[in-house]
Amino acid sequence: MTKTSENQNNFCSISLSGGKDSSALLLLMIEKDLPIDCVLYADTTMEFPEMEAHIAKLDDLLYRERGIHITTLRHPHGFEWMMFEEPKQKPSCLENRARLGVPPYGNGWPGIKVRWCTGQLKTHLIAKEVNRLKKEQNALHYIGIAADEAHRCKDDPQNRYPLVEWKITEAQALQICYSRGFEFGGLYEIYRRASCWCCPLQRIDELRKLRTHHPELWARLREMDNRARAMFGP
Repeated sequence: MTKTSENQNNFCSISLSGGKDSSALLLLMIEKDLPIDCVLYADTTMEFPEMEAHIAKLDDLLYRERGIHITTLRHPHGFEWMMFEEPKQKPSCLENRARLGVPPYGNGWPGIKVRWCTGQLKTHLIAKEVNRLKKEQNALHYIGIAADEAHRCKDDPQNRYPLVEWKITEAQALQICYSRGFEFGGLYEIYRRASCWCCPLQRIDELRKLRTHHPELWARLREMDNRARAMFGP
């Protein structure tokens, strides 16, 4: 059985991060008339306004062409609740926090070793739904990884990586989006990646760009940082 005929008999889901690679994947699958039964998007609630508009534009296209909407997944409480309010329950954690004089709630800023934001607000939500679809619908899951990042592909018989198969690079994926009128509100003309605007792992020059191009978000970031320093220290 070829992959094309196989796809016709399987439930097909797509992971949409909103970035250039997954957006290009969705656009091409629509154009190539490949099966699409579900498009999953995890909303961290900390996306750039331009990204929110981009997702809405993709949703409009998907509904016009296929009659379905993007399925948006969200954590029940969100980023700032996890950062400042999530109660800790593990005794050893509570004891350590009491010793350090740190409140028994909140996680502070995510770090390189503990990226709770990606795990709890994106990966966990998508993986839970994908695993359900694979189990209940025998779903094939399409992931927008570009050809120059093929090392990120996982050996799962139910996963598909069309951009790798089609030899489409990250740069080409961005141009595919641009050529179809999806320009991300200019985000990729300013920033290296269109990820959460508050990401503490971004480079200093990216933060300078945030201060210049999105002063309202910069002000909000400073408020969050001041609150985090008051709770958890420098």
